[in-house]
Amino acid sequence: MKTCERFARIKSGYEQDIAYLRNHSQRSASTTAAKTSATNALAVRSRMAKALGRHFERCPICG
Repeated sequence: MKTCERFARIKSGYEQDIAYLRNHSQRSASTTAAKTSATNALAVRSRMAKALGRHFERCPICG
């Protein structure tokens, strides 16, 4: 699948956020903040999928 530079930029930004939230969750395990970070990581992953899907539909290079 051929994708454009903007697709990669969007994806890498979301992946950085997800990695940060997961790492925070692992560092402070079994705390309320860790559970919240884990939940937020799942929400960010869902938002990433929606954003990439919207981009894929509208981009002439990717779609």
